[in-house]
Amino acid sequence: MEKNSKVCVAGHRGMVGSAIYRKLQEEGFTNIITKTSAELDLRDQQAVTDFFEVEKPDYVFLAAAKVGGIVANNTYRADFLYENLAIQNNVIHQSYVNGVKKLMFLGSSCIYPKLAPQPLKEDYLLTGLLEETNEPYAIAKIAGIKMCDAYRAQYGCNFISVMPTNLYGYNDNYHPQNSHVLPALIRRFDEAKKSGANEVVIWGSGSPMREFLFADDLANACYFLMQTYNEPNLINIGTGEDLTIKDLALTIADVVGYQGELKFDATKPDGTPRKLMDVSKLHGLGWKHKIELKEGLGLAYQDYLSKD
Repeated sequence: MEKNSKVCVAGHRGMVGSAIYRKLQEEGFTNIITKTSAELDLRDQQAVTDFFEVEKPDYVFLAAAKVGGIVANNTYRADFLYENLAIQNNVIHQSYVNGVKKLMFLGSSCIYPKLAPQPLKEDYLLTGLLEETNEPYAIAKIAGIKMCDAYRAQYGCNFISVMPTNLYGYNDNYHPQNSHVLPALIRRFDEAKKSGANEVVIWGSGSPMREFLFADDLANACYFLMQTYNEPNLINIGTGEDLTIKDLALTIADVVGYQGELKFDATKPDGTPRKLMDVSKLHGLGWKHKIELKEGLGLAYQDYLSKD
């Protein structure tokens, strides 16, 4: 990518897109194209067609998606499937039609089978049944991966797919009903600290293992891969390290400064028992994360407080 290339960041207001946008600015890119969802509804085929015909971007980062936690994924199953497929179909197809030099599609670690061996290697895709609670979202993301590969095979498009692990960082979603586990815990511990609550009850047993990557590390990886990776099939982006939800909660409580008791409600669902990415492919290309969890949690918490 040249510094004056037209680079479109779809989803630049979200945590991932905003991190990619900041990275491009840091690297000196001067022609970054962004539109808010109010300015451009990526689900609207005609609107996306018109946008690509006018703007003619050279490079596209497709970081726009409808996302949420277990409850949201399970409640709005049709919305998660329809809206994500619509966004992907429109952006990927118009990137082909308008001669985009390279597109990066960002997926999610939930694409892997629920009972796949750990850590999750890229070739475990479609080898088993998905986690039921977020199956519609996962199916949409799998379709995006296959769409990139199909456009590469049929039309020679340089469209690549990356699968980030669980992310957190600046501009995260802290909504009480539809946020992911890490931001939800930051919010709950902060509220409990401020209200002087004696205990915080956390969904599930606390035993599932999860991996977390700071979004700015993801942006660095995406920038690296946009310059070096030109292959079909997906590539995982993560730390290759995980911890239990219980240990995550204890670490967040420590960062926030919450002194009360933690209780786990084992009657509530846990989701997948373990979800760790195999990042040997990425490490083999020469990229590794820099921001460790406790440091990242401190940065995320300060960002949360600045918006509270």
